[in-house]
Amino acid sequence: MKILITGGSGFVGSNLAISLSNIVGYKIIVFDNLKRRGAELNLIKFNELGIEFIHGDIRCNDDLETIGEIDLIIDASAEPSVLAGLESGHRQLININLIGTINLMDLAVKRNAKFIFLSTSRIFPIEKLNKISFEEQDTRYSIINKQNITGVNQNGISEFFPKNGPKSLYGASKYAIEVLIEEYTEFLGLQAVVNRCGVIAGPGQMGKVDQGVASLWVARHFWKKPLSYFGYGGSGKQVRDMLHIDDLVDLIIIQINNFETCQKQIFNVGGGNSSSSSLLELTKICQETTGNKLEIKSVNEDRVADIRIYISDNNKIESVLNWKPKKNVSDIVIDMFSWIKENEGSLKNIIG
Repeated sequence: MKILITGGSGFVGSNLAISLSNIVGYKIIVFDNLKRRGAELNLIKFNELGIEFIHGDIRCNDDLETIGEIDLIIDASAEPSVLAGLESGHRQLININLIGTINLMDLAVKRNAKFIFLSTSRIFPIEKLNKISFEEQDTRYSIINKQNITGVNQNGISEFFPKNGPKSLYGASKYAIEVLIEEYTEFLGLQAVVNRCGVIAGPGQMGKVDQGVASLWVARHFWKKPLSYFGYGGSGKQVRDMLHIDDLVDLIIIQINNFETCQKQIFNVGGGNSSSSSLLELTKICQETTGNKLEIKSVNEDRVADIRIYISDNNKIESVLNWKPKKNVSDIVIDMFSWIKENEGSLKNIIG
């Protein structure tokens, strides 16, 4: 099987490429424009593993035309930052996440290739997420079972949560692709699966503000750099679930092997309650793991597009594919700390 991974030198893409390359019968092709700092660090490893690398941009059809026959496209390419779409560069975000992905869908149809799309939990509207009923506990906000909104309970947010309402330009671009995938599957014969991922974290993730709270928190604790609790009174009690990259890789492998079972379906995919954390709780884990304690500033003002709680309800994906995450937040922090420590020399000027 020939598998094309777009955004394949990024955090998610490179982990997928390296893991899938170890499976007998899989030929992996990585496609990436190497825009993000640190992406180039994976090229040596790709060469060692016999992974083919193509330097190109999904926004450019001429670049995509250089790709020969393929059996599967895994789209891990994206402008992943909510902030990028709100503060600047919204056109670039739309061109990558919308136009670029449409180009990939057309390529999949043309090559008769299957398509796995990595979407985001950010497709759900901000205002409705912040209207979820909750209770304040000592270290976190918690979802209560009685709700006035469909698609949410103590397990988290399910696929049935309302979609109407502003989501951020990032979330909207991803949701637009979800809608188009439905049309492509119905009228153009696209074979597709959609995974709405929450926070993905683990070794190999560059700890930037726009690339996931877990990586940022671990990197800042490692290098003793400042952090702040933004919004919701500056309490640090806002909660996200976190999915270890290894668990996502395991899921993708299961989906490849059971594609007929899960095609034309959309799944919420995350760490779930068992791998969720508030910022306060994450700080404690980072302190215990790194041995470093930071003075963290409290900023009361809420930021645009911030949410109080998001936890993925994995019930659908668990029931359809018998998959559930194996690793929790502590595992994520420990694995990221070990990776940074091992590669400190090459990473110190790139992450954190």
